[in-house]
Amino acid sequence: MTEKNPTDTAQRETALNKALIAVFVVFGLNGLVFASWAARIPAAAQDLGIGAAGVGLLLLFSAIGSVTALPLAGSVAQRIGTAGTVRAGGITTSAASLIIAAGLYLGSIPLTAVGLLIFGVGIAGWDVAMNLEGADVERRLGRNIMPKFHGAFSGGSFVGALIGAGLSALGISLSLHLLAILTIVCVVVLIVPRNFLQLSHTVHGTDGTGAAVKPSRFGAWKEGRTLLIGVVVLGAALTEGAANDWVAKATVDGLGSSESAGAVMFATFVAAMTLTRWFGARLIDRMGRVPALRICMGASLVGLLLFVLAPNLPLAALGAVLWGIGAALGFPMGMSAAGEDPAHAAARVSVVSTIGYSAFFIGPPVLGFLGEHWGIRNSLLVVGAAMLLSIIFAPAAAEQKKVSVQEP
Repeated sequence: MTEKNPTDTAQRETALNKALIAVFVVFGLNGLVFASWAARIPAAAQDLGIGAAGVGLLLLFSAIGSVTALPLAGSVAQRIGTAGTVRAGGITTSAASLIIAAGLYLGSIPLTAVGLLIFGVGIAGWDVAMNLEGADVERRLGRNIMPKFHGAFSGGSFVGALIGAGLSALGISLSLHLLAILTIVCVVVLIVPRNFLQLSHTVHGTDGTGAAVKPSRFGAWKEGRTLLIGVVVLGAALTEGAANDWVAKATVDGLGSSESAGAVMFATFVAAMTLTRWFGARLIDRMGRVPALRICMGASLVGLLLFVLAPNLPLAALGAVLWGIGAALGFPMGMSAAGEDPAHAAARVSVVSTIGYSAFFIGPPVLGFLGEHWGIRNSLLVVGAAMLLSIIFAPAAAEQKKVSVQEP
């Protein structure tokens, strides 16, 4: 029996710790980028002179870009690695932000739409790659940590929302805001992913005879469990996405509040979600994924109803807190469930991400069209149906037996 070399073990642990920090940073930066847009959607609507239906149409362009790129993101990550995919996604997102800034400055709806289309492509590749890297790090650590990664995303979103609120109060244009963010992104995505686990995307599993199992590019679309995990994530993603895109504007339109108050309401939602994600891993460890999922989605449903029906800001804020708590763990638990088997993680995470992000990106624009007729706050009630689906199909995300793994 061969003894482990202490030096090799120390090097592996050092590499794993560096990857852990790098994933946290990449998740946080992704949240900062997304919130820089989401928290100031009312400002974009004002710059372009459009209402809820117009905003919904613009958001649809972002959705089209993401849904087109998502099914391919897993294959891209297998080909160029998670680090390369994050870099490509970050640079693409930065270029898109430049186009969006120009569109807003010129008051051009078509140019802004093109920018959002490219933005959706970049965010999609970035998201799948960082979730793949996060699932690999979680597997190697041997404990639930994916909620904390998504907590870093929420933390970045919270900081982005506060920055958006502050810049809005100071009268700083969204165009200048986006230019500053894209500069930060370009620097970070070129440096931080160097510490990713570079060989993580080449890991193969084994079958019952010990023979290597090669990952299938499209086979995951035929797996019932993977598709049901996707349905669970779909409900969670729509819950989170609806809040990200519409809490600020629903506060402004539905309660007659200022743009700054809308940004603060969004920050309240994100803060609740961030704290729950940071400490939620303990809940999952104690209860398991299925009970944790059902408790969270139930709380989210209560919070949504309270936010929609509240007659004033304090009660709406309480609803936003419950909504954020409930929306916190569904998506990361779905990513963990999809990435449990390293041999098929890329394909399965890509499938689950495609289903989930379809709701995340397409749902909010649809809510915008409904909001034009019913009011933004009332249209959010549609999200409740998706929450119920997540509660019903939660058992699909239950923990599976550990698989045999051969690492390079």
